[in-house]
Amino acid sequence: MGPQIKMFAGPLSTCTRPTCLASSVFSLSRCFSTTSPNLNWLAPKFAEKSKSPKGRPHVATGGSTRGTTVVWGDFGLRMKDHDRRMPSSALKIAEETIKRRLRGMNYKLYKRVSANIGVYTKGNEQRMGKGKGKFDYWTVRLPVSRVVFELKGDLHEKIAREAFRLAGHKLPGMFSWSRNDLYSSAWDANPRLSPGLWEFVKKDDPPVVGITKLGNGKTLESLKRARRDPPLGTNKLDTPPKSTSSSPSPSQ
Repeated sequence: MGPQIKMFAGPLSTCTRPTCLASSVFSLSRCFSTTSPNLNWLAPKFAEKSKSPKGRPHVATGGSTRGTTVVWGDFGLRMKDHDRRMPSSALKIAEETIKRRLRGMNYKLYKRVSANIGVYTKGNEQRMGKGKGKFDYWTVRLPVSRVVFELKGDLHEKIAREAFRLAGHKLPGMFSWSRNDLYSSAWDANPRLSPGLWEFVKKDDPPVVGITKLGNGKTLESLKRARRDPPLGTNKLDTPPKSTSSSPSPSQ
């Protein structure tokens, strides 16, 4: 027979609740948790409702500098030359490379991108039509000058550079030093590093608009200003003069 439940008899039975003597009857489990779930940044949380087109990475044409600076960490790895579509497998290998280099150290790695675009492929010599094909892998549309990884912790700058250098070699492209830092001599010693595709950035480095770094006299207002100066003498006039033609009119 199963566990028996005993109840008090008499007038106190209306004020008491039945108790279970066997702890195996009811399983006590937490119905909530204060810890956020560990989401996978290499795949979206929900499946795509419709197959994503190939598309191209978003280009900020209004002077936006979002995602081009280090926000949470002290050092970062930034895309340098042009936008591309990067598979999640390359990002995973780069993450494992950084963790392997910094094994045993006190640090925290931040990922600034997430692979949420599906890539669908079809076999060779297929006829036109009949859809985009089957799902192959997840990818991310990475725009130019976007920070991909950030590091924060008790790390020396040289160690962070070495970790990002190894990760940059695993990613599509080639890692390169920044010209406005202490290691600018690496450009002269090894010209094959220039121009490169990845760049090491720090916490207080200026943002980037497209491929133009702000600072040293370059501001966002100066980039939005017209590049051509007005013709001489027209800035003092209220209305610009009308153009006169020297060719004879058709009535003559």
